[in-house]
Amino acid sequence: METQKRRGLVVLVVGASSGIGRACAVLLSRKGHWVFGSTRRPPVDVEADLRRDVMADARLDVISLDVDDPRSVHSAVDTVLARAGRLDAVVHCAGFGIAGAIEDTADDEAEAIFRTNSLGVMRVCRAALPAMRKQGDGRIVVVSSIAGRVAVPFQGLYSATKFAVEGLCEALRMEVKHFGVYVTLVEPGDFHTGFTDRRLRVRASGADGAYSEACRRALETAESDERRASTPEAVARLVSRILSRRVPRLRYTVGPALQRVAVRLKSVLPSRVFEWALGLYYHT
Repeated sequence: METQKRRGLVVLVVGASSGIGRACAVLLSRKGHWVFGSTRRPPVDVEADLRRDVMADARLDVISLDVDDPRSVHSAVDTVLARAGRLDAVVHCAGFGIAGAIEDTADDEAEAIFRTNSLGVMRVCRAALPAMRKQGDGRIVVVSSIAGRVAVPFQGLYSATKFAVEGLCEALRMEVKHFGVYVTLVEPGDFHTGFTDRRLRVRASGADGAYSEACRRALETAESDERRASTPEAVARLVSRILSRRVPRLRYTVGPALQRVAVRLKSVLPSRVFEWALGLYYHT
């Protein structure tokens, strides 16, 4: 890995078409790495968009990858290996959000978000690990969320998928580190991306439901924080630093100070006090 760092890493950025994934693909390309950005959108359109923000001679390829489809995941990893001959790092940024009361969430809605946000991470890791183990080194950086440490009211399914990712990656790191592969979680707080506008609502959410008013207040607070937050370049800079470290830590948080402090407070405050404070903040 040390020799490879000097000439740039081969990095697969999963979910490179927008938000944090796009910021990572652009910055890592600028740093001289060979970036394969993946997308479910037409790759030619995404590559044209990304190339507006990188050097003309940047080693940047955009490929198709749908984390919900195991064949698509394996095909994407095979494409990287065929073109570059190795895979040094994966930066996993793909996922989506859904808002609404847990009681109102249908099985198919819950299954869909777990299929993408949690199982999608597992599929990508499974596809990348054989090559990394053979190389004797590799980095897997998974973009989780502070909501994977502190559950957010009326975004319970999103939080649940991120809690699952946290456990998955914590265990995976212990399983693969003796092969020279290190798994790291990046836990962003709020950033101003397209995530806010793309967040889904559970179908049963209605104007006259039992949870409607509390859900409305909580989402107004969350969306206001997201729209006023900074753009995601800070996350990309953190990911770049992680890839440069010989032995990165398991977890890194990034984002507004209050949200990062909340993660620490949860571990020291009595649960009823922490729940009271969180409910006060989200007006629930």
